[in-house]
Amino acid sequence: MASDLQRRRLLAGASAATGLAALGVAPAAHADDKILIGYWPIASGLPLYVGLERGIFKEAGLNVEGVKFASAQQVAEAMISGRIHGSANGTASAVLGLAEITSPNLFKIICSNPSNRSLVLDEFVVPKDSPLKSIAELAGKKVASGPGIQNVTLAKIILEKNGIANPTVTELPVGQHVPALAAGQIDAVYTLEPTGTAGRLKGLARVLETGVIAKYVLGNADAPWFGGSASVTTAFVKDSPDLARRYIAAYGKAVEWVRKQPEESRKHLDGFTAIEEALVKEVPLSGFTMYNEFSASDLGYFQKFFDVFTERKIFSRKLDVKSLLYTA
Repeated sequence: MASDLQRRRLLAGASAATGLAALGVAPAAHADDKILIGYWPIASGLPLYVGLERGIFKEAGLNVEGVKFASAQQVAEAMISGRIHGSANGTASAVLGLAEITSPNLFKIICSNPSNRSLVLDEFVVPKDSPLKSIAELAGKKVASGPGIQNVTLAKIILEKNGIANPTVTELPVGQHVPALAAGQIDAVYTLEPTGTAGRLKGLARVLETGVIAKYVLGNADAPWFGGSASVTTAFVKDSPDLARRYIAAYGKAVEWVRKQPEESRKHLDGFTAIEEALVKEVPLSGFTMYNEFSASDLGYFQKFFDVFTERKIFSRKLDVKSLLYTA
C-alpha cells in the first residue's frame, strides 16, 4: 500500500504541469534542436549550470535549456510525460528509480554525484543558537526535509539509526529550509548544499552533521552516496542518437571543467541556487562520476542505496543499477 501511494505521489502531475506551463515549456519535448534538461536548485547540479553559462553546450552546436523545478519528483514526472529530455545532476536517484519502475526503460544515467563526509552535499542543519549537539537529540523535535520520497525516507532512516523510533518528517521546499529554522517553525532539517552554507553565512543556522547518508545509510562515512544523477531519456537517445551523443559528450566536458576549475565553477551556483555570488566560495562540492567511470565498488554502494528502497517497499521490485547506466 505504501509503495502504491508513493507512486501516485510521483505521478501526480498537476503541479509539474502547472510549473511547466508557467515556464513556457512545450506540451511535449521532441528530439529537435532544443534539448530541455530538468533541474532543481541545489549545488550538485553544477555541471549543467557550467555547461549553460560557459557556453560548453553552444560550442558543441547544441541548444540546451535548463528547466527549473521545485522537486526531483517534478523532474521525473516531466521525463515520464515526455516534456523534457533528461535530468541534471542532483536529481534524486531514488526518485528516478521509482520513475523507472513506473515507466520501464525510461532513462539512462550519464553521470552521478557521489557525496560523503569529504564530498559534502547531505547534512542536518539546526538554528544558529540551537542547543542540540547531535541527531540523537532530535527525539520529539520538529524535523523537516526536502520534498520527495527520497528525502523523507532518508531523513527517517537517519533518525532511526540515531535511536529515534517512528520519526515524523515534514516536507518543505529547499528554499524554505533556512527561513523555517530561523522562524522557529522547525528544530532541524535534513537538507542538501548550499542550504547549510547559506544558513551559516547569513548567521541564521549551523550544520549539525554532514555526510549523514554515507555514515548512517551505507554504513561507511567514506562510502560514495550516489544520491543524485544526470540522465537522458531513452526516447531522446532513440529518436535523435547523434544529438544525444553530442549532448552527453558536452556534459562530460562540463564535468571535467568543474573538476579542473572548482573555485571558478562555484560562481555558476549564483542564479541557479539560493546562494549569492558573494558567498559561493564557501560552498562544498560533491563529486561527479560519469557513466563510464564507475568502479565495481561504486556500483556496489549505488546498488546498496537502491536496495534500501526495495527493502522498505518503496520500490515494488529490485532495480539493477548497472543496467540503468548509459552505454555508448
